[in-house]
Amino acid sequence: MSDEKSRRAATDRAYAAYLGTYETSSMKKGYLHTGYRVFRLQESAPRPVSFHYHDFHKIILFLNGNVDYIIEGRTWHLEPHDLIFVPAGAIHRPVFHWDGSTYSRIVIYVSPDFLAHWSAEDKSGADLSRCFVGGSGVRHQTAERSHDLLFHMDKLERTAHAEGFANDLYTQILFIEFLILINRSLEGHELEDLQAENSDEKIQQVLAYISDHLTEDLSVETIARENFLSASYLMHKFKADTGYTLHQYVQSKRLIAAADLLSKDNSPTTTISLSCGFKDYSTFCRAFRKRYHCTPQQWRERK
Repeated sequence: MSDEKSRRAATDRAYAAYLGTYETSSMKKGYLHTGYRVFRLQESAPRPVSFHYHDFHKIILFLNGNVDYIIEGRTWHLEPHDLIFVPAGAIHRPVFHWDGSTYSRIVIYVSPDFLAHWSAEDKSGADLSRCFVGGSGVRHQTAERSHDLLFHMDKLERTAHAEGFANDLYTQILFIEFLILINRSLEGHELEDLQAENSDEKIQQVLAYISDHLTEDLSVETIARENFLSASYLMHKFKADTGYTLHQYVQSKRLIAAADLLSKDNSPTTTISLSCGFKDYSTFCRAFRKRYHCTPQQWRERK
């Protein structure tokens, strides 16, 4: 196996560790780069997908099917050419309504570090991750758009699987161009932010509270009291809307924060675990190993 193939295989295994069985198998069909992945998927009888999250951002260009998409307790019904933005750490799942149609889409996974690297290269201070700022959501391309994002995304996907002189570099250039066009379309109001069809304001309030108080006490009783809800209603409603128990959700968000700090901060791992809300280091280590399939120190060393 060549060095390039070995590198890609190693990165493939690392990405696979982040995903559930369904998306792990799907990713084998895609083009792999260390900072991003682009691939086209099409299924006539898609299997159910459970709630999950990634440590990287995801952009989906929906092409066909009868599908709802749930992100952090909000639900959208998709229309062809809708763009779905799922930031790293956002809990999400598609819901399929079988009517004989094929579920088709082009998917991009992109590392936050990759976006940060290329954003730093721009002297004007442009932030390529701007399309993920403000959270997740579904956006519809307006009729007056100046960029055909389907054309650019399709070209990127086809080029990624082609061969030729400096094809890897060419694909990377096209990918950066696509991200620029996405953000220009947002800036020019050519992507309409669609309202979710199902969104409970109280649960959204709870999600925001958790995000703002991640290092503090986030017991069911505390969250319920601070958001003027009964504990029993909160537990039932939160699980129904997000697919996670409160404990699972809080722990997931804390682990994401810890993994991010481990790759950027040289503080002791015990300090990082405390700063992310874990009161017991052994609990943190067990949870981290289960999620990332390595110890916190191993994670730091391989970043």
